[in-house]
Amino acid sequence: MEQTVNLQMTGEVLNDFLERFGLEPEVKKLGDFENYVFETYRAGHPYIMRITHSTHRCKDEILSELDWMKHLYCEGLSVPEVFPSLGGSLVEEAAAEDGSIFYGCLFAKARGKAVSVRSEQFSDKLFEKWGEVTGRMHRATKNYQPSEGIKKRSSWDEDDLLQVEKYYPAEEQELVENAKEVISAISSLPKKIDNFGIIHTDIHSGNFFYDGEEVHVFDFDDASYHWFASDIAIPLYYSLLYRIPASEKEERQRFGQLFLDSFINGYQKGNQLPEGWKEHVPLFLMLRDVVLYAVLHKKIAPVDRDDKLLAMMDEIAERIKYKVPIVNIG
Repeated sequence: MEQTVNLQMTGEVLNDFLERFGLEPEVKKLGDFENYVFETYRAGHPYIMRITHSTHRCKDEILSELDWMKHLYCEGLSVPEVFPSLGGSLVEEAAAEDGSIFYGCLFAKARGKAVSVRSEQFSDKLFEKWGEVTGRMHRATKNYQPSEGIKKRSSWDEDDLLQVEKYYPAEEQELVENAKEVISAISSLPKKIDNFGIIHTDIHSGNFFYDGEEVHVFDFDDASYHWFASDIAIPLYYSLLYRIPASEKEERQRFGQLFLDSFINGYQKGNQLPEGWKEHVPLFLMLRDVVLYAVLHKKIAPVDRDDKLLAMMDEIAERIKYKVPIVNIG
């Protein structure tokens, strides 16, 4: 989180939201990258409180996210239920000392547990379930219409991070131009009900729990109108990035194909594969490099980048420079 926002996120702001949702004062902080996320409790039962600063999302954006989540929940998907405050609002507002706004909302805690990319559970059985729930979400999104009073969720190309010249270092003009080429190529792809709609956009292993049988997805903050193929590319991308070093190219290739084969087997249980997905996935793998490089420059100051992160950023920059995806799929 940017330091300017951290200075405004005080204990008073947190306690204000806890009171509005009738929660106990004891909390466990789970994350603070783009939102502040806490495990909270009511009568000893766990919930997830998320607090968002107005520099990241406006209230209408959050309401549109929650509306889509409620649609998926009603369609039988295992996504977190959304709970109103004691005053009946799904999104509460609190003013910071500088006059900016924080927004708070409350979710059910997902069932299951996190799965490490190095765990024995990180296997073809999980990959197939992962693909199946992704396919089911895409099938459910085809009949989604925003509820009355809900503004339409943003499109993928409205993402501020695509303004790469704003975040890439000024001396990296070659990367800026290559990134723009990827964005332009994706912009020309066809949009149909069977390949484009609201998707999660970020279903990596850190955004779901697994109970040994089913995958339970959460963190819909980045949901947008996007191509379904992107939700196939992202799980593949992060599974490779976090599990296998860039130096092990052959192993990345082997594991990538194994992962994708299992994921696609599962996807087809939940939804018909979008037309052209195999040709489009490499573009979305490259788009994730483009966006991740921007967000790392935006969110993490140079003084806070350790050797591991710097190595990752160099790896991403090299792929953008040579216009190649993290893996070639067959």
